[in-house]
Amino acid sequence: MVKLNTLVLRIAMSKLRKKQGNPDFRHRVTSPAPTSEEIESRLIELLTPGTFANLKNVKDKQRSLRDRVLTLPVMAAIVLSLVYRQIQYLTDVLRCLEVEGLMWVEAMSVSRQALSQRLESLPAHLFIGLFEQVIERLAVKNNPAEVAPMWASVAEEFSAVWIADASTLEAVKKHLGQLQEKTGAVLGGKMLMVVEAFTHRPVAAWYDVDNKRNETKWWPELLERLPTGGLLLIDMGFYGFEWFDTLTEQGKYVLTRQKAKVRYRVVRLLSSSSHYKDEIIQMGLNHTDPCRHPMRLVSVLWSTTWYHYLTNVLDPEQLSAQQVCDLYRRRWKIEDAFLLTKKLLGLSYLWVGGVNGVPLVST
Repeated sequence: MVKLNTLVLRIAMSKLRKKQGNPDFRHRVTSPAPTSEEIESRLIELLTPGTFANLKNVKDKQRSLRDRVLTLPVMAAIVLSLVYRQIQYLTDVLRCLEVEGLMWVEAMSVSRQALSQRLESLPAHLFIGLFEQVIERLAVKNNPAEVAPMWASVAEEFSAVWIADASTLEAVKKHLGQLQEKTGAVLGGKMLMVVEAFTHRPVAAWYDVDNKRNETKWWPELLERLPTGGLLLIDMGFYGFEWFDTLTEQGKYVLTRQKAKVRYRVVRLLSSSSHYKDEIIQMGLNHTDPCRHPMRLVSVLWSTTWYHYLTNVLDPEQLSAQQVCDLYRRRWKIEDAFLLTKKLLGLSYLWVGGVNGVPLVST
């Protein structure tokens, strides 16, 4: 009897272990969500009229019949419906398209093969162009952005206050061996997202198929996009003396964490107490290429741990030590924005069967 009970217990534990794991990887059986007139009217307002005309391919007449049927407006409606209606399979997309149409697209019949091939061949940069135009329209429509009173003084000091964060996209499931044999892809690549610090409104997004890409490789894009007088909040993945110097020389600002092993000398003590220090420092004492311009180090004691924040905003009148600490803590709000988006739209994992589909859907 004891052996039998032990066997039953082992079987139960085995079943329990099988049920554990990431729920996003489990087979989904939910039907597509119903249409929402409010959501669709908002999307149509942001994407039309004239949006697609600006991105029209000059070689339109030379395209195949499939490409002329599944045009950019049609594909945009399909991809947006995939996301906001949480449609899991191409079969369901084709059924919705044939029976009721999708958003601004009238009902039409398309083969699964044609849609799959179009998803593989449609240039991802067209969707990036759509994304950029939507961002511009949001900025114009909602300008000036509403900022909480506690951040009003900071917003007035800088032409922009942005948060940048990079993320490695989830690994392709191991059992998708055929996909890996065809593409050699194991991971979905890497993405960099920039949002406004106080409104979480998107500013820019970049994607790279290389999942091992270092964040510092995005320096040129960030430098070009950040306006003069703007402040960028980043983590230590973007840390670099050359980056700090270039920002300073261009009249742009940065706020990040200080690395523990970086040596420096104190040039000037701005203020201090038993719980904080505000200093102007010179970094890279033992480096071949030291940091040419001075930086500001704000250290604060939280409980029993000292935290160190680094910025090239040297004037405490422009950004106080308290604001430095509170603002960097604000950087973590980008995680809340991403989490909210993933939970509401079911974007924790998007099942895409081709490398080209990753930037299409991610954007």
